[in-house]
Amino acid sequence: MLMRKLEPYLFIAPAMAVLLVIFGYPVYRLVVLSFQRQSKGELIFAGLSNYKAIFSDDVFIAAIQHNLTLLICVPIMVVIALVLAVFLFERIRGWQFYRTTLFLPYLLPIAVIGLIFSYIFQLSGVLNDFLTAIGLQAFALDWLGSTKLALPTLMFVIIWKEVGFGIVLFLARLMSVEEELFDAAKIDGANWWQLQWNITIPQLATVMEFFIVISIITMLSWVFNYVYVMTGGGPGNATMVSELYVYLMGFRYNQTNLAAAVSVLLLIVTGVFIFFDLYLRDRSGTVEALS
Repeated sequence: MLMRKLEPYLFIAPAMAVLLVIFGYPVYRLVVLSFQRQSKGELIFAGLSNYKAIFSDDVFIAAIQHNLTLLICVPIMVVIALVLAVFLFERIRGWQFYRTTLFLPYLLPIAVIGLIFSYIFQLSGVLNDFLTAIGLQAFALDWLGSTKLALPTLMFVIIWKEVGFGIVLFLARLMSVEEELFDAAKIDGANWWQLQWNITIPQLATVMEFFIVISIITMLSWVFNYVYVMTGGGPGNATMVSELYVYLMGFRYNQTNLAAAVSVLLLIVTGVFIFFDLYLRDRSGTVEALS
């Protein structure tokens, strides 16, 4: 009886051992390094001094503030993805072409998108040339060179790329909803808005929760490529984010202990949201089983 209970764990034991070696040990070394510092060429225990140092660094504080500002993208992406998924679900003319077109940006490498939009939004780029050509030179701004416009411009690019994932998620869920629900509501006299509020949104609730959590994780710890390619954290520190801060500290300034401390904080925050996502999935599975 005992062996039967242990049998599933024996099957996954080899895979778990490999994961612990590949991921577990580096994480352990990262945590240890975050509590150490260099002294006369040797690593010594430094307690929380690395964490105190990063929280007293204005650049790191600015990076955290920018990551939090990027969270504004999350509700915007949810609304855009929801609206577009509903229109695609209603089979508007050419919906299959639109579905492919809207999802295509998500498939493109971030480096490619960053280079393209860097060329579009630079002061002498395509957008400003076009605005000047049609007599709207007053709107030809320094989109990536202005401390006020650089971060909003970056947010626009992130939304443009990441929203396709939400559209496909929502559309896939809507296609699995029974058509009878919508037909019955229409027979009862429900208008378009009532259909969306009473059927579409409740049916998408679980998928929306997943997309929101994934998008939050993206904004907090997955925007390095956008920033590095498009702005490099500039102008000044106007687009500095936590990941770029880790990169600069670890590889450019050789402050590996400070970089490790920030990495541990990012790992903790990301881990919290991952476990929250798992909790939501488990809860939704339990509710579906009971119903």
